[in-house]
Amino acid sequence: MRGSPTDRRPIPHSGRIRRTAFATAPAVLLLPLLGAAPPAGQASAATARLQGAFGAAAAEYGVPREVLLGVSYLQSRWDTHGGAPSVTGGYGPMHLTDARTALAEAPHHSEGTEDARGDDSRRPLVAEAGLPDPARLPARLATLTRAAELTGLSARTLRTDPGANVAGGAALLAAAQRELGARPSSDPADWYGAVARFSGADDRATAAAYANEVFAVIRDGAARVTDAGQRVSLDAEPGLRPGSGQLSRAGLRPSAAGGTECPTTVSCEWIPAPYQEFGDNDYGNHDLADRPNSQRVRYIVVHDTEGYWDTTLELVQDPTYVSWHYSLRSTDGHIAQHIKSKDVAWHAGNWYVNAASVGLEHEGFLAAPDAWYTEAMYRSSARLVKYLADKHRIPLDRQHILGHDTVPGPTTATVRGMHTDPGPYWDWRHYFELLGAPLGATSGSDSAMVTIRPDYADNRPVFTGCTSGGGSCAVHGSSAVRLYTRPDTTSPLIKDIGLRPDGSASTTGVNDLGSRVSTGQSYAVAERQGDWTAIWYLGQKAWFKNPKDKPTAVGAAGLLVTPRAGLADVPVYGRAYPEASAYPAGVPAQEVSPLPYKLLKDQKYVAGDQVPGEYYYAVSFDTSGHRVVVGKDLYYEIQFGHRVAFVRAADMRVLPAA
Repeated sequence: MRGSPTDRRPIPHSGRIRRTAFATAPAVLLLPLLGAAPPAGQASAATARLQGAFGAAAAEYGVPREVLLGVSYLQSRWDTHGGAPSVTGGYGPMHLTDARTALAEAPHHSEGTEDARGDDSRRPLVAEAGLPDPARLPARLATLTRAAELTGLSARTLRTDPGANVAGGAALLAAAQRELGARPSSDPADWYGAVARFSGADDRATAAAYANEVFAVIRDGAARVTDAGQRVSLDAEPGLRPGSGQLSRAGLRPSAAGGTECPTTVSCEWIPAPYQEFGDNDYGNHDLADRPNSQRVRYIVVHDTEGYWDTTLELVQDPTYVSWHYSLRSTDGHIAQHIKSKDVAWHAGNWYVNAASVGLEHEGFLAAPDAWYTEAMYRSSARLVKYLADKHRIPLDRQHILGHDTVPGPTTATVRGMHTDPGPYWDWRHYFELLGAPLGATSGSDSAMVTIRPDYADNRPVFTGCTSGGGSCAVHGSSAVRLYTRPDTTSPLIKDIGLRPDGSASTTGVNDLGSRVSTGQSYAVAERQGDWTAIWYLGQKAWFKNPKDKPTAVGAAGLLVTPRAGLADVPVYGRAYPEASAYPAGVPAQEVSPLPYKLLKDQKYVAGDQVPGEYYYAVSFDTSGHRVVVGKDLYYEIQFGHRVAFVRAADMRVLPAA
């Protein structure tokens, strides 16, 4: 793996590490990131090295070990990620940021040419953010440089050696404590202000929310085995009450939270997207509406920004650009709301989905699949999604909490250009645990329906195309499970005629969704054979490995749909639009255009909501002519391939998943 050290000598497990030792012999700090299991007699010591690193760094820099562990958990859950950067250029268990270095090695994140508005009654609106300018990077994306100054360690060592990385984080916390004029203390309660400063936030609410989350981790405690096989634990301290008054000395600005739709447990500010006219009868960058009075909000769509925070905010405030409802910052989980949830943003590449959804953009500009997301952002995002789901009565499942990569192309012509974020390395299983809706079995192992649920850390499918050379990607845990035409990993992958009209097979490309499924998605079982399970997928029987002793899917209960008697096949749609007769005078009827797939007789697919055909007509700045058209035709949302799709209810027969 990239960044793995060659010297595997252990870090001391206890005692005081001297700064001179850091500077003159950094190899002593090196921890094995990934490697062969040690002999049984050495296993306990070998898997406790990272735990020892926290104790040693705490002793050296005078930071309570609990604080160091709590901060690191909120950054990375103590994972090392093989020395690879996060989506915003943070490294190691402390997420020390060095975005300049990460950008120097990064390919561009563009993976589609979709029209974000997704309304073919209007001109296409294609926008790409591009990589950020290294000269404009803020200080919060360069904390590793400061850590190098404080420790005397090289930037490379801080990026690649977990022990050194922990020491760098301890040095930053100790420096923050000094800058606040606070005395060194062994009591974690005395470090609230330093923890808040560590977040890199420049406003009080965000810094406080970050510190509150860290101290919640310390109160609750945590224990896990990291991605490098290290056993790390933090004992719970339920009675801990930090001194939040320390924050008043931090010199941070107030934030503008007025008017936001956010839970009180996150930091949230209002940075509005414009609604204004420009050019020749054009306007942007969203549409006004009256949801849920006019239309129900059915979906929440998870994106990543393909740019860093400052650029993201500039773009969403551009009336000629696309839009989304919320942005979330990687380093501290801060949220900015741009559009009220009653209004329609241009974000998902499908107008039907846009009109019925709220869009969340998560800061992330690095494309390599071993780039990872911080725990701070996962937690903040989960709190926001739970709040929005409660507000709009949205079920917490993968047919309602969509990735941008599961939104269907609205027409055949758009399928190939649809975006694929947040990608195969978004940890859906952990995300749903944070949502309070863990992805567990709801039926027996022989059920007619399964939910995909691999172990994220152990599930490491091979991907290609992460770099400009097109070689294999770094091996990494993933939410994605690959599909085959036969129960054999040497057999061809499944075909997706929407992506490849020539009928060629799918590939292992990181942005090729043609032959894979994702954690939390549910499918109808077509067959079982030994350690393999087949599901119905894009009109084909698709096999994935699902051994009983280490399953990648669990039994699920629910409803299935199959073509009604007498139909050899039924059309599949990327949007649920009304029939032509439903449109009033003055509103052009939209074509009900099927996708290039067929759902064949005897095949079954998991059914989600039954929804009416619906179209929001909004093509002008003046809202007086806007209309919501609701038809008599009903549709089922189904999990058809990697993306969801729609079928007419009149074409289908509904069955329980026995």
